[in-house]
Amino acid sequence: MIQSANRKPLGLRLKQSNLIVHFFLLLFSITALIPFVMLISASFSTEVSFGKYGYSLFPQDFSLQAYEYLFNDFGQIINSYFITIVVTFVGSSLGLLIMSLLAYSISRKDFKFRKPLSFYVFFTMLFNGGLVPWYILITQYLHLKNTIFVLILPYLVVPWFVLLLRTYFGGLPTELFEAAKMDGASEWRVFFQIALPLSTPALATIGLFSMLQYWNDWWLALLFIDDRKLFPLQYLLYTIQSNIDAISQNPEMNMGIIIPTQGVRMAMAVLAIGPIIFAFLFVQKYFVRGITLGGIKE
Repeated sequence: MIQSANRKPLGLRLKQSNLIVHFFLLLFSITALIPFVMLISASFSTEVSFGKYGYSLFPQDFSLQAYEYLFNDFGQIINSYFITIVVTFVGSSLGLLIMSLLAYSISRKDFKFRKPLSFYVFFTMLFNGGLVPWYILITQYLHLKNTIFVLILPYLVVPWFVLLLRTYFGGLPTELFEAAKMDGASEWRVFFQIALPLSTPALATIGLFSMLQYWNDWWLALLFIDDRKLFPLQYLLYTIQSNIDAISQNPEMNMGIIIPTQGVRMAMAVLAIGPIIFAFLFVQKYFVRGITLGGIKE
């Protein structure tokens, strides 16, 4: 059959549709970046310019007052960055290992205690012992108050992450595991050399979520940390913001010093969000595949 002259080839139509899709995705990406650009611009603006011009893509009156105020105690900022980086790296790495070991165990249908352990993990998502017993356990029995371990241990195992990993491990072909065992491979070797390499998207996604949880946490420091040397970044910024709010509500406390309240808020957001963006860049190629792991049936 002779193709109609006024009908475009299928390949050309697909290219045109892809261009349209890419254009709208690019437009959406630019739109999504606008708030972040405005955030950075606001952090370099003066307090007066907020009243005159509001938020804009470019600072109307360029100023470093907000960052100068934050970096008055430069050593404390650096120390808090160091604490947060150590806690995030150690906690997410160790937690990912422990959660993947637990998830792999309860995903194996030949594991004897698979159902009791699965129920135990799921039960902790519904009920907990309460804040007061937990605080007494951490401080009086485990003696973890004012130690860096109290910022790491509570988030090592997150039940929701374990169940997501279990679902992903359960979707792996069991024939590979059986073939490896027939060749004499131990359970540890099957896990580290077969299961983990096949689960890179899930591990990268859960690892990113775990890093975000550690990086953004200030609640544990609020409860258990009194030593300023152990303040994580988020809690340090929280205390700075609390001090600014207290001063703004009591003008007698500022001693004539003008504090760029809005600019400091924006600068704190820039300091807090900046480094974690780079973590996402390293795992973004696995992220799209990893976020669908909850939809895989066991």
